[in-house]
Amino acid sequence: MYPEYMVAPIREDLTSAGFEQLMSAEEVDQALKSEGTVLVAINSVCGCAASKARPALKMAVSASDKKPSKLVTVFAGMEQDAVAKAREFMLPYPPSSPSIALFKNGELVHMIERYHIEGNELHRIVDNLQGAFDAHC
Repeated sequence: MYPEYMVAPIREDLTSAGFEQLMSAEEVDQALKSEGTVLVAINSVCGCAASKARPALKMAVSASDKKPSKLVTVFAGMEQDAVAKAREFMLPYPPSSPSIALFKNGELVHMIERYHIEGNELHRIVDNLQGAFDAHC
């Protein structure tokens, strides 16, 4: 686990953009079983989260006409139970951080794994997310 003073600004990067920080497995379970569309970001301290994942999430959400009903995030390396529960919903995909998942009525409909993020250009990640929003939101 990281010291909270280190992750607070990283959390705020998404929460200030409208993402709800989920802190427990119960909160994750409730959010991901809800009706509508839920975008889940597994946040992390790594460089590709800072340079690509979080900027792409914020850009896609702010620029899209169709948007998920709910935006949530969990933090890898911090709230272990919340992250583990989110990853249960993301099976059969292996654990990956950062990663981004879109759920519709409790079902996983779109997944972006770390390897889709770190080796990709920012605009392609944004386009990927906006395409998922158009298809499912």
